[in-house]
Amino acid sequence: HVQLVESGGGLVQPGESLRLSCVASGITFSRHDMSWVRQALGKEREGVAAIRRDDLTAYTDSVKGRFTISRDNAKNTLFLQLNSLTAEDTAIYYCSQGTSRGQGTQVTVS
Repeated sequence: HVQLVESGGGLVQPGESLRLSCVASGITFSRHDMSWVRQALGKEREGVAAIRRDDLTAYTDSVKGRFTISRDNAKNTLFLQLNSLTAEDTAIYYCSQGTSRGQGTQVTVS
């Protein structure tokens, strides 16, 4: 039974940065592809970034060059560095593995 616990969200001004973390348990973390998804109020859930177990990464176009996904397999932790934030990045950000997601962490840019 996989558990994913996100943290690091908050209220920031446009142009500022945040670093999100997700601690995973119940899985052999290093063997799994991981991703971050987000959902803004009234909008569809959107894939933001993904990292394969071989560390290959992919990003949705709107965050390329601003967000960086990474992982620390020794700590079972997934990260998302968010730079140059804009109001359009406001959403709940979820850590995801397969069909499992955490409870989310709110990012508000205002």
